[in-house]
Amino acid sequence: MFLGTHTPRLDEKGRLILPAKFREELAGGLVITKGQERCLYVFPTAEFRRLAEELQAQPVTHKAARAYGRVFFASAHDEVPDKQGRVTIPAHLREYAGLDRDVVVIGASNRVEIWDQQAWEQYLAENEQAFAEIEGGVLPGGL
Repeated sequence: MFLGTHTPRLDEKGRLILPAKFREELAGGLVITKGQERCLYVFPTAEFRRLAEELQAQPVTHKAARAYGRVFFASAHDEVPDKQGRVTIPAHLREYAGLDRDVVVIGASNRVEIWDQQAWEQYLAENEQAFAEIEGGVLPGGL
């Protein structure tokens, strides 16, 4: 499980050093793809395969599933981190997420998300109050 917030920087080649606590789970390979809210999703390869199977199980007649799958798979980039825990984020994904130098890497349970630092701060500013006001029933057990 991926947890926490980290603030690494992209180098001039578009490489990111993964947070140390995420490296073991991602060492065998990962997939980076477009996420929602203009961030990037990073999945361990096995988790990406599991999600791919779920998407592929949707009927081809399901318009939203087709559209989501096209973007999700067409933008996907697979990679194995190097010995320093670095991964290269392709230019098209950096452009999509507005990544320049300062980024935020968050643990989001089964995935890692990579955000432009300003975009993450804006997202939090817009959503933390709603988080504080969420009523029971969103989490299992009535939390």
